[in-house]
Amino acid sequence: MNTTSPIAPLPVGGSITIGGDLTARRFGYGAMRITGKGIWGPPPDRAAAIALLRHVVASGVNFIDTADSYGPDVSEELIAEALHPYAEDLIIATKGALVRTGPGEWPIDARPERLRACCEASLKRLKLDCIDLYQLHRIDPKVPVEESLGVLVDLQREGKIKHIGISQVSVDEYERCKKTATIVSVQNLYNVVDRSSEDLLVVCERDGVAFLPWFPLGGGSGLKHDAIERVAKAHGVTDMQLAIAWLLARSPMMLPIAGTSSLEHFDENLASTKIALTEKEFASLS
Repeated sequence: MNTTSPIAPLPVGGSITIGGDLTARRFGYGAMRITGKGIWGPPPDRAAAIALLRHVVASGVNFIDTADSYGPDVSEELIAEALHPYAEDLIIATKGALVRTGPGEWPIDARPERLRACCEASLKRLKLDCIDLYQLHRIDPKVPVEESLGVLVDLQREGKIKHIGISQVSVDEYERCKKTATIVSVQNLYNVVDRSSEDLLVVCERDGVAFLPWFPLGGGSGLKHDAIERVAKAHGVTDMQLAIAWLLARSPMMLPIAGTSSLEHFDENLASTKIALTEKEFASLS
């Protein structure tokens, strides 16, 4: 094997099809951090958050991931304020099931009646008639997942949800969810250092399901590793930029949704899509 041949670079124009009819460029934006400290309340600079969201879309990103629990409500409200009326190709994905009782507190409530209320409220905040991708934020251990997903299927039939996704699940849970709803995306913790969802990624590749890694940068400081630092230095990029490049090279079903409240940091993340890893470099990181 030629260990110096490059893996094809994956620019922001590289795309993935979700659910058969949503074409997303393979670098999305996670809109969690445009809220206040502890993902609670409004951002310290609302104008800057609005400017960032507009810059994200102007830069070519057409997939934004949010949730009703971010703020709560704040992230969805900011997206609508900044971007509505939406560009025709913009995909907005949101989530429901987590309750916010305070900064850093995320209890789960995925009862069917609550999920219906969550979806209806997200539609109003986002100023949408139909949500492109609605994700079950967490499976509620107190509620059969068939009941939670069942109401999302009902909302889908009513034309309020186009596609259904799930978040932070095991392979067995994913297979169980598939029996109730057509699952088009999975959002799990995954990055170059934490491969705990590797088995699920393989299943998503098999099924043609989009894989949205959350915490794709591992919090930045969590990416310290000799191989990462060595390859990053060779390319003249940061460890975090390399982490995104590795995700894009790892799988064609991968859709990173790196989030930030900084316009400069966003541009740095976006530049990662231009990094082409050699097979040898990819192997050393994998």
